[in-house]
Amino acid sequence: MENRPKGREKHVSGDAKGAYKKGEGLGTGPVGREDGYEGRRKGSSASGTSKRSSGERAGGSGGGLNLKTVIIALLVLFLGGGGFSLSSLLGSLGGGGGDLLGSLFQSSSQSSGWVQTANTGKLNTSVASGAREKRTQILGNGQDIVTIMVYMCGTDLESKHGMASSDLQEMANANIGKNVNVLVYTGGCAQWKNNVVSNQVNQVYKVEQGGVKCLVQNDGRDSLTKPSTLTKFIQYGTKNYPANRYELILWDHGGGSVSGFGYDEKNTTSGSMTLKGIDQALRNAGVTFDFIGFDACLMATLENGLMLDKYADYLIASEETEPGVGWYYTDWLTKLSANTSMPTVEIGQNIVDDFVRMCDQKCAGQKTTLSVVDLAELSATVPDTFKSFASSTSNLLQNDGYQIVSDARSQAREFAPSNKIDQVDVVHLAYNMNTDEGKALADAVLGAVKYNKTSSNMTNAYGLSIYFPYKKTSTVDSAVATYQAIGLDGEYARCIQQFASLEVSGQAASGGSQSPFPSLFGDGASVGGGDITQILGGLLGGNFGGVEGLTAGNTDFLSAFLDVDRAAAFVSEHRLDASQLVWKEKDGKTLISLSEDQWSLVHELQLNVFLDDGEGYIDLGLDNVYDFTDDGDLLGEYDGTWLAIDSQVVPYYYTDSLYEGDNYTITGRVPVLLNGERANLILVFDNTHPYGYIAGARYDYVDGETQTVAKGITELEAGDKLEFLCDYYAYDGTYQDSYRFGEPMTYTGNHEISNVRLNQKTVASYLFTDIYCQEHWTPVIP
Repeated sequence: MENRPKGREKHVSGDAKGAYKKGEGLGTGPVGREDGYEGRRKGSSASGTSKRSSGERAGGSGGGLNLKTVIIALLVLFLGGGGFSLSSLLGSLGGGGGDLLGSLFQSSSQSSGWVQTANTGKLNTSVASGAREKRTQILGNGQDIVTIMVYMCGTDLESKHGMASSDLQEMANANIGKNVNVLVYTGGCAQWKNNVVSNQVNQVYKVEQGGVKCLVQNDGRDSLTKPSTLTKFIQYGTKNYPANRYELILWDHGGGSVSGFGYDEKNTTSGSMTLKGIDQALRNAGVTFDFIGFDACLMATLENGLMLDKYADYLIASEETEPGVGWYYTDWLTKLSANTSMPTVEIGQNIVDDFVRMCDQKCAGQKTTLSVVDLAELSATVPDTFKSFASSTSNLLQNDGYQIVSDARSQAREFAPSNKIDQVDVVHLAYNMNTDEGKALADAVLGAVKYNKTSSNMTNAYGLSIYFPYKKTSTVDSAVATYQAIGLDGEYARCIQQFASLEVSGQAASGGSQSPFPSLFGDGASVGGGDITQILGGLLGGNFGGVEGLTAGNTDFLSAFLDVDRAAAFVSEHRLDASQLVWKEKDGKTLISLSEDQWSLVHELQLNVFLDDGEGYIDLGLDNVYDFTDDGDLLGEYDGTWLAIDSQVVPYYYTDSLYEGDNYTITGRVPVLLNGERANLILVFDNTHPYGYIAGARYDYVDGETQTVAKGITELEAGDKLEFLCDYYAYDGTYQDSYRFGEPMTYTGNHEISNVRLNQKTVASYLFTDIYCQEHWTPVIP
């Protein structure tokens, strides 16, 4: 019974209010499920462009309460005595179990890497033998001159929230010495929240004691995501402020290995600066840096680090989305000014410590990561182990080991999962593979990460992430093209293409209904049919029906790596049997019973509830609440409640579960208009707050506005106006529009999160996600 998912504790407080849509449709497109439950419906031809959902989710899904769990709980009760609650049980089960815990919870998360190589919060100053000499030579005794170049693309972070102005003020508040030059390139923003920086043209500033001095009044209007713009700034800085230590900080949104850096609000059609573009900009600049930092989301990737080795000695960046406050500049700039000969790893340590400390103070509950990576060591120790890891994983895939790889990927710590960028922690993924090659890669990466720190609610984030497709196979070709452009070894590209081709095969051959609506209409789960070999042959022939986002323009990986006969044989033997997802009566209970082999094919389980208002369905969302019998069967019991804030029902979408020691954290999002703008409230449930709290909010990007990922806002403020949003569907299952839901609420900082009784007609079913990331809905719970 080790294969059951784990659910959230539910606290029922009373009756609901405000469970209705109102007003005119907003025309926003879906605010809940971004595909409107159509992404994998048979015959769908959804495009590969993702609207940027802003709900945070990180990491593998939780494991599940089962008979072994109950036995341990009883032992805890019997041996420990005292009080007992489910929240304390979850905390107890999260720690000290070692391999036993891993067997109980298929998708549990433990930071085992740091047990073997402890450097979370510990500075590692050693350097592996064989690493190149650092290009930046530190003179010592405070004789070093430091020029710091901050490439600040203000974008909506500034125009909406003044985050760039806040960071400029933090820089100005530092005690900057005469041997430190802080240069800032500004642009990419429609409206700066200060009366100094131009809204019209790009400019260059020098930060001085208490303020900034404009050096270049008008540097044109070129996009800051254009490589030549970055090149020009670097060359200006090195020419006019020569130094023996150069630092570069790229400030804006980030999208990771595939999307890269930056979103220019004034030049939206210019897209982001991909890793290829960053490589081009730095190559043309002709400068090497002490460190290159990204005050941006998701840029601490293995691909980025290996590419940047040509241009810098260290990388400082975040694996996860950054909270909106970003880096805190005052203290580390002051310390560097006091000692310009400070070792680079210590500068990085100060940046990381200041960042995590300020985020803990201002953004409690938001996940935070930042790491310092020695690029000289990374380039010396990782490429060979990386190639071996890729090769061994490819061998697994070629020898019917897809499920092993899929389980390892789905359980790995994932970053910005709601955005489907498919970035996971490389160490956690490598350990999950349970191969000698995986361990060797993990050890090499851990050695190159010299300092790493996270918020307390983040587990298995060891300093560098990597792209590994699972949620969105339509980006595989783009990733491979990027790898080729930056010179990354081709073995890993082949590995992910093999994996994606098998995943798509499983999706195409799936018997799942791929939409909840057949269940709502009483049709039940589709059991599929047809010859798998013929279906997969159709994929190669361009018939992508039922597979999200695939088109003739993004499926080179299929034509290159799909072995139809081998894939058909594997999928036929490793397929979730949708015909078993039916409710049966047993011993007076309604349940779904699956074999252990079938449960092993389930990666995630969620409750999906719709409210019937007499004209159509209001989507209330997806929640990880469920229960199992002692025999491991899923109970078909829905109590007619849903999540609410101060008894106001809210559409809620579960995003992830984290378990570490005595701590657990479950996160979800609630679509809202925050002071009139599209956003998502982030709700967090943990062992300290088992019934949940509002941790903050994240703004939405819509209609493919940018492929990068927004930073979170710093925090909600008392008086903020919240208007909840819902998606509305016709009885035939077609998305109609999105509406305001219930009554508006004013944020006070003190709100009760609970489940409330709806006392209205609802329909509910469970959503199973299998090893191919394919979705299957059960019939409506009786």
